[in-house]
Amino acid sequence: MNKDASATLFHPFVTEELALPDAGAQVLFIGARPGARLPEGFVAPLKCVQGFRPDYLGLVREGREVTPVSSASVYDTALVLAARHRAETELRLASALTNVKAGGLVVVAGGNEDGVGALRTRLEKRDGHFAVPVAGRLSKHHGVVFWLYRTPQAEAFAQQRLDALAARPLVEGRFRTAPSSFSHDGIDAGSRLLAECLPADMTGSVADFCAGWGFLSAELARRGSPIARVDLYEADHASLEAARDNMARLAPNVSARFLWWDLVGEPVSERYDAIIMNPPFHQGRASEPGLGEALIGSAAKALRKGGRLLLVANRQLPYEAALAKGFGRVERLREEAGFKVFCAVR
Repeated sequence: MNKDASATLFHPFVTEELALPDAGAQVLFIGARPGARLPEGFVAPLKCVQGFRPDYLGLVREGREVTPVSSASVYDTALVLAARHRAETELRLASALTNVKAGGLVVVAGGNEDGVGALRTRLEKRDGHFAVPVAGRLSKHHGVVFWLYRTPQAEAFAQQRLDALAARPLVEGRFRTAPSSFSHDGIDAGSRLLAECLPADMTGSVADFCAGWGFLSAELARRGSPIARVDLYEADHASLEAARDNMARLAPNVSARFLWWDLVGEPVSERYDAIIMNPPFHQGRASEPGLGEALIGSAAKALRKGGRLLLVANRQLPYEAALAKGFGRVERLREEAGFKVFCAVR
């Protein structure tokens, strides 16, 4: 399996199917990840775009120029790594096409499981004059790479994708989400169960770890808990911006802070009376229970003595040992529909 398609992305430059950009060329790299090995002779500086905080920090450590969102500019070339979700990959491609000059080159790559081949087919088979010509395609390193240029047809595709994103309906008529968000098309069943278990007597300062697009914080506010403040921590930048919008509309009277944060790699200096959390248990497609265990450890360190962690997890995830290690008392509040909800007191 190709965990990082960077090698596939640069393969056309290695084989000389594509010429290496000049040293003075402006090159945008959307979805850049740390550890990418550039082909020999690839000396053009990269302007990297990465909204996932751990990867962003990895790129910073490598000395890359990196931002969480692409800024309006004109580039000679844009490189795009596929995302996990089709809509996010199409949004990355639309952003790349919008940010290169007329006739500029866009190169797109992903692993075989990322749907890049299907994306190429959709571009070429669009009806009538809206079909987008793809200039070339290669397969390598368990992945697919194709490239195209900014043409009027490509511009039309990009604008359609951007318009479709702007017109997406709110989840349940209330929540804005992002294509990169966990459960971007509906409220996750685990989060809904945890919301039902939130105590009415929650007071003081509260943190929402792995806040996503802010559902739990908005529900906490809707239930009228007399909290002083809620801090939303989220690693995905686009999700955090959606949470900011949701809280402003749905909970305007609640004091809220929004922190783009890697809760495993960056320590939390603040101390809280309560933390609510629906932790992820994977970063790619494979299950990583250790990720949730590390987040439980981060929550334990960020709570004041006597503080409470309200946590939901898939029933099969073995979090009980991590909870017992970090907390003095652990109670299972609910277990249904494949999920379990815990209240752990530090």
